[in-house]
Amino acid sequence: MDKATLAEILNAPIIKRSVMISGHATSVSIEKPFWDILKKSAQEQETSINKLITLIDDARPKTTHNVNLSSAIRLYVLNRLK
Repeated sequence: MDKATLAEILNAPIIKRSVMISGHATSVSIEKPFWDILKKSAQEQETSINKLITLIDDARPKTTHNVNLSSAIRLYVLNRLK
C-alpha cells in the first residue's frame, strides 16, 4: 500500500451519532468506514442500526475491564470482515 492511500485511510473522519439502546439515547463516535460497514451489516440482517448496536452492547463484557461501546462496534465490524 502506498503512502497516499494509507494517509487517506488514516484520515477517515470520526462521526458521532445518537443511537437508542434498550430505550435510552446515547452517542457513539466511530470512523466513517465503520459506520458504513455497520449499516451494510444491519441491512443484510434486515434490522436497524439501533437494534444491531443494542445486540453488540448486550454482548459486550460488563466487568471491571469494560470494553467501551465504540471499541465493541469496531471489533464487531472487524469480525464481519474476516
